[in-house]
Amino acid sequence: MAHKLAFIGFGTVGQGLAEILRDKHEHLKAKEHFEAEIVAISDFNKGSIYHPNGLNINTVLQVLRETGNLENYPPAPGLVTGWDSLRTIRETNADSIIEVSYTDVRTGQPAIDHCRTAFLAKKNVVMTNKGPVALAYKELSELAKEEGVYWGFEGTVMSGTPSLRMPAAALAGNEITEIRGILNGTTNFILTKMEEEGVTYEEALKEAQKLGYAEADPTSDVEGYDARYKITILSNYVMNEPLLVEEVSCRGITDLTLTDIEEAKAEGKRWKLLAKARKENGKVNASIAPEKIDMTDPLASISGAVNAIAYDCDLLGTVTLSGAGAGKVETGFSLLIDLINIDREKKLVNI
Repeated sequence: MAHKLAFIGFGTVGQGLAEILRDKHEHLKAKEHFEAEIVAISDFNKGSIYHPNGLNINTVLQVLRETGNLENYPPAPGLVTGWDSLRTIRETNADSIIEVSYTDVRTGQPAIDHCRTAFLAKKNVVMTNKGPVALAYKELSELAKEEGVYWGFEGTVMSGTPSLRMPAAALAGNEITEIRGILNGTTNFILTKMEEEGVTYEEALKEAQKLGYAEADPTSDVEGYDARYKITILSNYVMNEPLLVEEVSCRGITDLTLTDIEEAKAEGKRWKLLAKARKENGKVNASIAPEKIDMTDPLASISGAVNAIAYDCDLLGTVTLSGAGAGKVETGFSLLIDLINIDREKKLVNI
């Protein structure tokens, strides 16, 4: 039986997952025994559609491309339009909610309410929004557990690179005492550009914006706020230690100059914006700050818009993972792998 999905939000990431489900349908069915069917989409700007028997992905994408409004989907018996996000979550026949709405990272809304509503309706949630995981992890994880549903958020830290699932599965049995990471591709691109091409911060930022790595307002990236949310998620989920966003000291890269870059190079070092969380005296101390690191450090070799993370384990030593931290396909994949794992867990329960 196909896994029925309702999308809350249908921007770049949501469309990325829809395209993956369309293009890899036969492969996923043959190799993973996984089939998904999109039954509903609700987007604040693009409209809302629902059909209990499923929507045609090609038609959805074509309508959106040609008209910008999902509600121009061809009429059919049983097709419903105009539902808001909460009604879509509660009243559609979806098994899982794909939560990729535009969300205020400072409050986690409306995604926190979307998660609460879905869990109380006995529906799984997979998401890429950082806010709910960073701000309401304890409440939402406990609610999902109480209601017997799955909450997947692999894409919140390093897109499709398994920064959450890998340590939870492959490093099980280790105590992870410290996490260090380059968790923001925009700032890493800027620092790489400054070092390799000798351009100023302002020039490197303009290039990042031109290439789509940085937003028109880059504050969240360059001041370290994006990485701050991610290290909070890592502490709560991977280290299993409670940490609040406001407990993480935060300093970005805006004050770094070419002189700083050149001085570090002369010392055999390189500037990186590092996210760090370390267990000390029964609690986690965490920070976001630019730091000069030795060229021999595994994180020093990470260039451009790539992310990387190092886990210090009591049994295995330091394990470093690197990969994409953003991108339409990569982030769409993070949602897909959460869905596949929901499917696997259900099959194990039913054996």
